Amino acid sequence: MSWIVRMIVVLPALAALAGLLARRQRSLASVIAVAVSACVAVLGLVQWVAPSRTADITTIGSLPLGDLSVPLHLLSDRLSGLVAFVVALVVLGIQVFTAWYLRDDPRYGQFAATVSLFASGMLLLVQSGDLVLLLIGWEVMGWCSWLLIGHDSERPAARRAAYKAFLVTRVADIAMVVGIVALSVQARSTDLMAVLTASGDDTLLTVGLVGIIIGVAGKSGLVPFHDWLPDAMEGPTPASALIHAATMVAAGTYVIARLFSLYAEHDGARTLLAVLTAVTMVYAAMLALAQTDLKRMLAYSTLSQVAIMLSALAAAPAELGPGAGISQLIGHAFFKALLFLGAGWLSVLAGATALAALRGRLRPTGALRWSMGMGFAALAGVPPLIGFFTKDTVIDAALEGATAGGGLRAWLVVVALFVTVALTAAYCARAWLLLDTAVAASGELPEAAPAVVAEEHVAVVTTADSADDAEVERVHAHGHAAITLSAALVVSVLAALTLVGTLFLTTLRGGLHLGLVSSLLSLLLVAGAAYAVWSVSDRGRLDVADRIPVRVRESAVRGFGVDTAYVGIGRAVTAVARLVVVLDRDVVDAYPRATAVVARAAGRAGERGHRAVPSLSLLSLLAGVVLVAVLGVTAWR
Repeated sequence: MSWIVRMIVVLPALAALAGLLARRQRSLASVIAVAVSACVAVLGLVQWVAPSRTADITTIGSLPLGDLSVPLHLLSDRLSGLVAFVVALVVLGIQVFTAWYLRDDPRYGQFAATVSLFASGMLLLVQSGDLVLLLIGWEVMGWCSWLLIGHDSERPAARRAAYKAFLVTRVADIAMVVGIVALSVQARSTDLMAVLTASGDDTLLTVGLVGIIIGVAGKSGLVPFHDWLPDAMEGPTPASALIHAATMVAAGTYVIARLFSLYAEHDGARTLLAVLTAVTMVYAAMLALAQTDLKRMLAYSTLSQVAIMLSALAAAPAELGPGAGISQLIGHAFFKALLFLGAGWLSVLAGATALAALRGRLRPTGALRWSMGMGFAALAGVPPLIGFFTKDTVIDAALEGATAGGGLRAWLVVVALFVTVALTAAYCARAWLLLDTAVAASGELPEAAPAVVAEEHVAVVTTADSADDAEVERVHAHGHAAITLSAALVVSVLAALTLVGTLFLTTLRGGLHLGLVSSLLSLLLVAGAAYAVWSVSDRGRLDVADRIPVRVRESAVRGFGVDTAYVGIGRAVTAVARLVVVLDRDVVDAYPRATAVVARAAGRAGERGHRAVPSLSLLSLLAGVVLVAVLGVTAWR
C-alpha cells in the first residue's frame, strides 16, 4: 500500500514535468496528461477499496530541526483514499475534456502540465500526515491557480484576475502559516497525529486554529476573501471546473476535517467558522440569483456550497465527526464539475457564456441537456441525486449539534442552511428555465439579446441586458466542430455519478445522516422556491432576475463593490509602505548619516585650508625633534 500512496502523489508531478518538456508536441502532451491521470485514478480506487487500516508512510526522511520533529510522513486511511479517488477521477475527466476544449490553443501543453501539477498538490495535501507537507501542497495549488486563471495572459482581464487570486489567497495564507507554526510549536512536532493528541498552551492552540480558519477562508472564498473566485472565471472553463469542483476551494474543508477533534473542543474557533460560513452561504446564493453570466453564477454557487461544507464542521457534534462536511465535498465535486464542463460545452455551441446568449440553447442538445438538468437538480438538492443526500446530511448534522448544546453558533448555521436551500433552488430553477426555454416561434431574439462578435479563436459577447453594459465575456470557440466522443462521455459519466455517487458515501463514517423532519422541510423549500421562480418568470418566458431593482442588480453583478474595496485596501497598504520608507530614510537614518556628512564636510574644509606644501619652519621643527630624540638616547647610554 505504501508505494501506491507515494505514486498517487508523485505520478502527477512527473506528468507535469514530462508534459512541460513535450509541450510543443500536442498529441504527446495529451497522452501523457490523460494516461497518467487514468493511472492515478486507478491507484486511488485501489487505495480506497483496500482493507481499511491506517498506515504511516515515510517519504524522504525527517528534517533536522532541533527539538522540533518534522517526520514528513504520508497518511493512508479510508478517508484519504476516498477523497484521493474522487479528486483523481475529476482530474481525469477534466484532462480528457481539456484535450477537446483547448484543441486550438497553442499553449495546451503548458495548461495540461499545470493541471497535473495542481492535482499533485491537492493529492499531497490529501495524503499528508505532516503539516509541512500539507502546507507544501496548499501552496503548490495557490501557485498553479495563478497560472491557470491567467492562462490567456495576452488579455489584461485574465492577468488581473490571476494576480487578484494570488494576492488575496497569499494574504490569507500568512495566517495559515502562523497557525501551522503555532500548532507545531505546541506539539513540538509537525506530525498530524502528534498535533491532534498534544496538550499544552491554550493560547497557541487558539492562534493555530484561528489562523488555519483564516487561511481556509482565503482559499475557499469565505467572506471577506470571496471576491477573487468569480473573477477566476477569466480562466478557461476546465480551469474553473478544476478549481471549483474538488481541489483548491474544497481543500480547506479537508484540512479542517483532519483537525476536527481539535475544533470540536474549541468553541471560539468554531464560532468564528460558523459566522463566516453562515454569512457566505446566504450572501453568495443571493448574488448567484442576480448574475447575468452562467459561469459567474456557478462561481457564486461554489462560494455558497463550500460554505455549506465548512458549516457542517462548525456545527456538527464531536461524536458525529467530520463526515457530513466530507460528504458535501464529494457530492459537490461531481455536480459542480459536471455543470462547469457542461457550461463549457454549451458556450462553444453558442459562442458565449452570457445567459441572454444561451436562452433556449440547451433544449436541442440531447445528452448535454439531460446532463445539465441532472447537475442543476443535484445542486438544488432534488432526490434521489447525490446533492439531496449530502445537503440534508449537513442540515441534520447541524440540527443535531444545535439540539445537543451547540448553542447560538449551531442555530445560526441551521437557519442559514435552510435559507440557502431555498435560494439555491431558486437560482438553479432560473438557470434551467433560461437555458431550456426556447425563444419566440418567430425565431427573433428578445430585445435584450446579446451582440456576438467573432474574433479569430475567441468569441466576444457583450450583453445588452447586463447590469454592466461594459461587461464582456470571452470563451474559447472551435467554429462548428463537434465535440469528441471522449469529451461528451466525460459529461455523461459525471451526470451518472450525481445519481450513483451516493454509494461512495456509505463507506464514510457520518457520510449519510438524514433526518425525516429536516429532509421534508428541505424538500418543501426546494419545491416552493422552484415553483415561485416558475410562476414569476411566466413559465420561463421571462427572467426572474429582471424583477430585482436595476440598481440593486447592477451592484450585485459587480459584487457590491468588494473589488473596489480590495483596490482601496491595496492602495492604503502601498501608501503606508511608502510612508515607512520615507520615515526610515529621512528620519531614522538621518542621525547616523548626519555624523558622516559632518565629518566629510570638516575633512573637505581642512583640505581646502592647507596648500599641501610643507613650509621651512615645519621641516626645521621636525628635524630638531628628531635631533633632540637622537641626542637624548645617546646621552642616556
